Amino acid sequence: MDKVKVLEKYVPADAAPVISRWIDYFQCEFRVSRSRNSKLGDYRPPFRGKGHRISVNYNLNPYAFLVTTVHEFAHLQTWNEHNRAAKPHGQEWKDNFRKMMRPFFDRKVFPTDINKAIISYLNNPAASSCSDLNLLRALQKYDQRQDDVVTVERLPADSLFQMKNGRVFRKGAQMRKRFRCVEVKTGLVYLFNPLAEVLPVAASA
Repeated sequence: MDKVKVLEKYVPADAAPVISRWIDYFQCEFRVSRSRNSKLGDYRPPFRGKGHRISVNYNLNPYAFLVTTVHEFAHLQTWNEHNRAAKPHGQEWKDNFRKMMRPFFDRKVFPTDINKAIISYLNNPAASSCSDLNLLRALQKYDQRQDDVVTVERLPADSLFQMKNGRVFRKGAQMRKRFRCVEVKTGLVYLFNPLAEVLPVAASA
């Protein structure tokens, strides 16, 4: 199947030709990955005969998939220019991320709300788009979410919630950006992103 047609399943149609050209130009192995809780995407530099490798989680909505893809290609470009001399999310990466977003602004790929959030994010891109709550909120509006799924920040204080893997937590106080939550079974404390998607649990559980 044509590469552009495959990419259109994951990114907005107008963005697919650009990503296809990048894959060819950089001779990059681009893989759609299973869902990973720890990251949305990943970049691996050339190593032991293997070229550039990028993977992006399959279950992201088209706009989140595109933003993550650009994030990883900015890592690739930074590696080509600076190798290990540049910090992973230093100024060199930030500059490349800004430059590589331009074609999608020109093509008007993003809805107005995401467009505004990306422009704000581009003023100082963080290590991950998940670190910018404004951008993540805009992107999450386009998720296909189950009716019973909510975000941690919307749960009442001291309420119980369950992760997709079945682990149950009690919501605690907000510590700077993240919420301090205690796993009911082990008593261990974990910090949750306010926009992490979870399942509410009845208090009697």
